[in-house]
Amino acid sequence: MVADQGLAPKPGPNPLSPHGVAGWRTMNVPPVSATMSPALGSTLLLTLLLAIGLVFFLRAASKDRTTVVEIHSPRPALEVLSGLSQWLGQRGWQADTSSPEQRLLRFRGQVAASTALAWLLSLLGGVGAGCLGLVLRQLLPQLGWWPVALALVGPLAGQVYRRRAARAESLELRLISPDDATGSSLRVRAHRDELIAMEVELGPSLQLASDGSLLSSPI
Repeated sequence: MVADQGLAPKPGPNPLSPHGVAGWRTMNVPPVSATMSPALGSTLLLTLLLAIGLVFFLRAASKDRTTVVEIHSPRPALEVLSGLSQWLGQRGWQADTSSPEQRLLRFRGQVAASTALAWLLSLLGGVGAGCLGLVLRQLLPQLGWWPVALALVGPLAGQVYRRRAARAESLELRLISPDDATGSSLRVRAHRDELIAMEVELGPSLQLASDGSLLSSPI
């Protein structure tokens, strides 16, 4: 009986005891986090919000901003139309069609994308995609460093902007004042930037006037 008791195995340390925890620590076993840390969660949320903001900024940068305004001038209609046609030709617009019955002149042109804005969008897209990859690297460490490769996809934002922004546009001039009027009134349908340039550059020489909403609006 004594020999049997001597051969009985001794009980090991309880893993739940302090000695057992110390033993696990000496084995360099990394602790397992059952939940996401608040700092990592907030970082992920901010990164996703920045990505959404970049998408909306990309859409706004290539949005069609065609606007219709009415401009008036005390000058005769023939003088105003001649000055506008000459100014549009200097800016690269080409006469497309004219309709004397509808008192309409139509011009066409090709809008080019802004190179500086394309580079800015590529930079923002690359940095944002790289930050998202770093956050995914912390959330899913088993993926290694592959999520950081998203930074290579981010510069495609500049290419998307170039394709969406470069398009053909038209500009229409319609005379709405009667023939016996002393002045002239035109309804112009064009891109908002062209309308602002027309009002700023030709306003003093042709005495063009509108409601001023184009110059006062920040968008």
